Amino acid sequence: MYRVFEALDELVTIVEEARSVPMTSGCVVPRGDVLELLDDVRDALPQELDDAQDVLDHRDDVVSKAEAHAEQAMTGSRSEAERTVSSARAEAEQILAQAREQADELIAEARATAEQTVTTGRREYEDYIGRAQSESDRMVQAGRAAYEQSVHEGRSEQARLVADTEVVHAANSEAKRIVDQANEDGERLRSECDAYVDSRLAEFEDLLGRTLRTVGKGRQQLRSPVGAPFDYEEWSPGGSTAN
Repeated sequence: MYRVFEALDELVTIVEEARSVPMTSGCVVPRGDVLELLDDVRDALPQELDDAQDVLDHRDDVVSKAEAHAEQAMTGSRSEAERTVSSARAEAEQILAQAREQADELIAEARATAEQTVTTGRREYEDYIGRAQSESDRMVQAGRAAYEQSVHEGRSEQARLVADTEVVHAANSEAKRIVDQANEDGERLRSECDAYVDSRLAEFEDLLGRTLRTVGKGRQQLRSPVGAPFDYEEWSPGGSTAN
């Protein structure tokens, strides 16, 4: 009887330490060890307990049923795992599609901002050029008018004072000075206009550079693992420093 209790303790230990079947309360036990212990128990029992042999006779059926139950549980676990993986893959694809859509929107906004800035810069450039040209033409015309008036006055004065040639010389000098002054003013206005346009184009060049860097980072983000945050620090649609 001592061997009976010892074998039963070993059976309990095997069951307690057996690997559990996922999603069920069953476990997987080593068939050989269990059968060996059962044989030890059967051999150690007295002859008066022969009726217990009937239970041992059906041990293969019990083990087969347990294995079938374990296989069914494993099949259910695999199916559940596949459904979980499929759901996770679908969610990841949806997140990636949303990230691509947001990146396309950012690129479209950047392009629209760049085109608007270019259009505004061209319009302002043409406006300033037109103003400078008009002012230059006006001053040249004023100089010519003053020159002609001076020449006319000089000729009249020369006709009145035939002997006094210094009056004609002074009139010509004054007329030439007025024309030169008008030309200098026109060149000065043109230089100021060019400097202003150059500064606006430099600001636009900086905006385009920051926009291209932001687009590059957005494209790199699309190649990164899903869920990584996007860096908006270097670009802002309203970040122009134009005065």
